[in-house]
Amino acid sequence: MTLERLAMQTRQSSRFVVSVALVVASLGILAAQQITLPNRPDSLKFAIIGDSGTGSSSQYRVAKQLWASHAKYPYEFVVMLGDNLYGGNRDKDFAKKFEEPYRPILDAKLKFYASLGNHDNPNQRLYKLFNMNGERYYTFQPKPGVRFFALDTNYMDKAQLEWLEKQLAASGSDWKIAFFHHPIYSSGGRHGSDLQLRQQLEPLFLKYGVDIVLTGHEHFYERIKPQKGIYYFISGGAAKLREGDVGPGSPLTAKGFDTGYSFMLMELDKNALHFQTISDQAKTVDSGTLVRFNDQDKKKMAAAVIGPTPRAR
Repeated sequence: MTLERLAMQTRQSSRFVVSVALVVASLGILAAQQITLPNRPDSLKFAIIGDSGTGSSSQYRVAKQLWASHAKYPYEFVVMLGDNLYGGNRDKDFAKKFEEPYRPILDAKLKFYASLGNHDNPNQRLYKLFNMNGERYYTFQPKPGVRFFALDTNYMDKAQLEWLEKQLAASGSDWKIAFFHHPIYSSGGRHGSDLQLRQQLEPLFLKYGVDIVLTGHEHFYERIKPQKGIYYFISGGAAKLREGDVGPGSPLTAKGFDTGYSFMLMELDKNALHFQTISDQAKTVDSGTLVRFNDQDKKKMAAAVIGPTPRAR
């Protein structure tokens, strides 16, 4: 064998080894994403992203993990917690910051349900793929016994509060889930809890038995300790990140994650909420099962206050 022939085979072997290594590494990333949820056939399964619309590499990494999780955990739709498009609202912005990163999910005919954030143009409510039906706030029922309430916390006026009370009173659902942008409980150093919004919304949540509240705005993940029988989650790290912003030792925090980007998976059965938070590196950063509080337990906890007086936005 000539030296030239040997050198060619050596280069080819090296390229093959490199290619195999890249494939193995890629498979390793996906294999590291272990789904911990029950994944029962009759439960409601959905995903959650917040502060996602940057068009950046971080958004695309989270989107890739979001889609990869669907192969193991077939969620039925995705809830968006605001700041869906940073910057412009031209056709190319919708394409780069939503349609392209989530193309496989859209092609699978899965719906996104959006709420508006402070960086969003209200006209996003007209964008068909956000499924807002032209409304700043709306409700939908993906299956009997579960109802979602999307709110616009940029402008919480009397009309919206009256609408919310009417919808909550009439829902008759076992699970009531509110989702919007600005958190009324938060340990974030940049923003923190929105006291004014809490004064407006919490009495209605308590009166009509809201079970789960999902928000964004803070560029991290935080699971709040139960507040008066309600479970609060912040998931605002789908494309933006504010490292070190979750206050250490906060009395509000059950779990915080501010060192990476993330999204959530959630599953509801009759009496329990199952959740898993996954980073852009396919690592589980929080997971667990929370039992839905019954009406009597909620009444007992209604007067309890956990954590310090919050700051206004």
